[in-house]
Parts: sequence; C-alpha cells; structure tokens
Amino acid sequence: MATLASPSAASSRARTPLALYALTAGAFGIGTTEFVIMGLLLQVAADLQVTIAAAGLLISGYALGVFVGAPLLTTATSRMPRKAVLVALMVIFTIGNLACAMAPGYAWLMAARVITSLAHGTFFGVGAVVATGMVPVERKASAISTMFTGLTVATLLGVPAGAWLGLHFGWRATFWAVAGIGVIATVIIATLVPAAEGSREPVTLAEEVKAVLRPQVLLGLLMTVLGFAGVFTVFTYIQPILTEVTGFADSAVSPILLVFGVGLIVGNVLGGRLADRQLVPTLLGSLAALAVVLGVMTFALHNKAAAIAFTGLLGVAAFATVAPLQLRVLHQAEGAGQSLASSLNIASFNLGNALGAWLGGVVIVHGLGLGALTWVAGLVTLSGLSIALWSVWLDRRHRSIAAPASPLCAANPL
Repeated sequence: MATLASPSAASSRARTPLALYALTAGAFGIGTTEFVIMGLLLQVAADLQVTIAAAGLLISGYALGVFVGAPLLTTATSRMPRKAVLVALMVIFTIGNLACAMAPGYAWLMAARVITSLAHGTFFGVGAVVATGMVPVERKASAISTMFTGLTVATLLGVPAGAWLGLHFGWRATFWAVAGIGVIATVIIATLVPAAEGSREPVTLAEEVKAVLRPQVLLGLLMTVLGFAGVFTVFTYIQPILTEVTGFADSAVSPILLVFGVGLIVGNVLGGRLADRQLVPTLLGSLAALAVVLGVMTFALHNKAAAIAFTGLLGVAAFATVAPLQLRVLHQAEGAGQSLASSLNIASFNLGNALGAWLGGVVIVHGLGLGALTWVAGLVTLSGLSIALWSVWLDRRHRSIAAPASPLCAANPL
C-alpha cells in the first residue's frame, strides 16, 4: 500500500539539494582564487619583476595560510551557527581578493593571498560536515564530492577564464572578477543554506583536540599531505611546462586547462561514488593511480597530443583522491572532533599544495628542470600511498586483536 510523504519530509528532500549546491557555489569561488594563479605565473612574474619560482611561492603562501587558518578559525567559530560561519568566511574571501587586485607589489600580493586563504580551510571543513549531515550514511562521500564539484568547475571554467582575462586585460582584472564571484557566492549561501543546517551541539576544545590526536586521524592527515603534494609539484608550474617543455604557445594553455578541469569533474564524481561503495579500496586505488599518471606523464610531455591527454588524466586521478581522503578522516574522527578534523584535513590538502609548489621550485632552481617535475611528483605521491597502506594495515591489525575480546566473537569465532 502506497504512503504519502509528510510535507516536512518532502520539504526536507527539496531543500537538501539547494543547500548542497549553495556549498558548491562557495567552493567555486574559493577554488577559482586558489587555482587561478597557476595560469597567471608568467604575467605576475613579469609585472612584479620576480622569478617564476618566486611567483610560484604565491601558491605556497596561500596554502600555508589555509594550513594555519583552518584550525584557528574552526576553533574560534566553534560555538557559532555553521551557516553564519560560512557567510562570514565568504566575506573574508571577497575582501582578500579585492586586496589582491589592488596589490602594489609582490609583498602586498603575498599578504593579500594569505588573508584570502584564511577562509578556505574552515569553509571546506565546516561545509563537509554540513554536507554529510544532510544525507544518509551511504551517500556521505557523494555529498562531499557534490560540494567539491565547485572546485572542479572552478578549474574547468574559472581558471581558464582567469588565464584569458590575465592574458588580455592583465592579471589584476582576474582578481577583480574573482571578488565579484565572492559577492555572488555570499548571497547564494545566505539565501539557500537553511538556518537549521547551521545548528550544532556544543563541543569543548579539549574534546575536539583529543579526537584529532587519534593515531589514525593523524595518519589520515599525513597521507593527505603527501598524497596531494605530488599534484601541485606539477600543477603549480603547468603553464611553463606546457610552453617550455611541450612547446605549446601561451594562447594554448587556457584550452588545455579546460581538459584538466573536465578531468577534475570526472575524478571527483568517480571518487565519491566509489568511496560510498568501498572506501578503503578506493583510497588506495586512487593514490596508486595518481602516482602512475604522474610517473608516465614524464614521457608524455614530449608529445603534444599525449601531453593534453595526460593533463586530463592528471585531473581525473588528482580529484578521485579527494572524497576518500576526506571521508577517511571523518570516519576516524567520528563524534566530537569532526569539524576540527575535517578542517585540518582541508588544511592538509593545502599543506601538500605548499609542499608541492616549494618542491617544484627547488627542482627547477637546482637544475633538474621543468621536465623532472612529474617523476619527482610521482615519488611524493607514492610516499602518501605508503602511509595509507600502513594506516589500513594498522587498522585491520587493531580490529583482529580486538575481535576476540567481544563476547559474541568468543561464543561464535566464525
């Protein structure tokens, strides 16, 4: 016999996608400002009279700002409604981009990038908790990937558009445009995220810190840092790699970044759906695939068609890791520490970004050249995979030791 859904249940189902897409809008704005600098490195370096490696440190500065800002802002806003936190963070993001657009020199631009970055980690950390709280348990990874679709669309549309603006109107025009995106995203979040989604149970700082200091949570954060550092060892310098190693014209970079963006969308959706089915195999498999793509890309860069194909594959492999890495940490910090652990894992992604950008600069400065970045990146990601394997082994070993202590298992060992 068919039953009619209650009005409140129907309303909840209708409201949930809007709330998720509001988070996606915020992610799009933040993702655009994070990644757009990759397509502007040459213009920024020339205008501010710094080296490409110094311009690359603008990515490291942003990422380190995320790493520092995520735990501080998450802790400082722990008693605020989550919706209010998300709106306030988008305001900080918009002000930071305005400062980037008006930066008179390199130091000012670096400081403005750091200010902008403070919103990043807490937005995605708190947003991930809100997103997973709106869906059934079997759809939590997909909810995370829905929010992170904003990042992938930012890379697909925002980064190439920003590179085009920078090429034709100067790099400052790009940051003016991103500040406009921030205003729009702020309005969307304030309008669409229901106030009820912002409520939270009071949690003490000691409880959150205790949850984050669990060994498996710390291992999850470390695998995120090392696993994702390989991506930015290459992607930070994708513009000079494509032009100086592969031989593309400057005007070809934006269309190729579109290919990368399509790969991100595919990888993001694929990683979320697979992680909902089997988290651990998806975690290990996505990190292994990323290491392989980076390693083989070393040889692909010397052929234009192959370079384009592997730029897309890099996008797929990179973002296939995001949902499983984030969900792994959320699972291990189940309970009081989820908000802080989630924000710290976003910070860990960005610490990996900073590490990768710095490492890429070291490789370039010390004479290995742009062509060596991909195989160095592959080794870095392999180290993240080794941490993941160790974490999974420890988890299974702990469960096998704890299992005999269960009365049910003792009574029925099979």
